[in-house]
Amino acid sequence: MSDAVSPLGQLVARSADTADLHAPVPTLLLELQTLLGTLTATVAAGTGRGRTPFRPGPDWPARLGELAYGVFLLADQTGVDLEAAVARTANSVSAQTPPPAPVEADWPLPTGD
Repeated sequence: MSDAVSPLGQLVARSADTADLHAPVPTLLLELQTLLGTLTATVAAGTGRGRTPFRPGPDWPARLGELAYGVFLLADQTGVDLEAAVARTANSVSAQTPPPAPVEADWPLPTGD
């Protein structure tokens, strides 16, 4: 475990060590796919298969936390500082997003000034 890893990443790594949850990358990816499928099933059931708006239920934070834990575990197993990688991605997305177009003062109708 590197000193560069975030406190949350370190917590995940320690808990995985304690529970002996380390597995090969393909196995971790399959587990992540299962967790994502569980989230998808939760949303599908909660929305009547998309007929009603989604409202997170009481189990949503736990299910999302399990998925995030799995991503942190995968990062630990592959030597990735996930916090730094996410920060780089967020910065890249921000840099690639064009600024909003200026709003014309008299659009859509003249202000009457």
